[in-house]
Amino acid sequence: MTWYVLLIGAVIAERLAELMETKRNRSWSLAHGGLEFGARHYPAMIALHTGLLAGCLVEPIALHRPFVPALGWSMFAIVLAAQALRWWSIATLNRQWNTRVIVVPGAARITGGPYRLVSHPNYVAVIAEGIALPLVHTAWITALVFSTLNAWLLMARIKVENAALASLT
Repeated sequence: MTWYVLLIGAVIAERLAELMETKRNRSWSLAHGGLEFGARHYPAMIALHTGLLAGCLVEPIALHRPFVPALGWSMFAIVLAAQALRWWSIATLNRQWNTRVIVVPGAARITGGPYRLVSHPNYVAVIAEGIALPLVHTAWITALVFSTLNAWLLMARIKVENAALASLT
């Protein structure tokens, strides 16, 4: 269980790094005329992702979930792949990446990197991680609840993002 707690700690550190990147990129975007869309759903997104990390710790401890090697190691591989996809997405978008929906008028739409393959690669990473991270230590309730709520949130968020991008073209 110790290594799993360390894994969740590493993911928390990664999320904090994302928030620092978000703050820098938000400042840059706003300084360049960026417009924010869908700010009302942002607190729900923060709460949902915080709940995922808390559930990843609470469920295995409170319900004595075992580590099942075949499941745990395969899910760990998916977690690593999701992190790689997430950071590839962030690197590709560079200053245009944000956990908020901010569009800079006149900025070119990014179509390289993972965006040449799928419109929302970061969300693919979020979906994969939301399933795999809890299942590393058989926290299936957390995986199910997060995935269900995340599907609802992503439908709203992708609609906001697509409308934001369309309004500036």
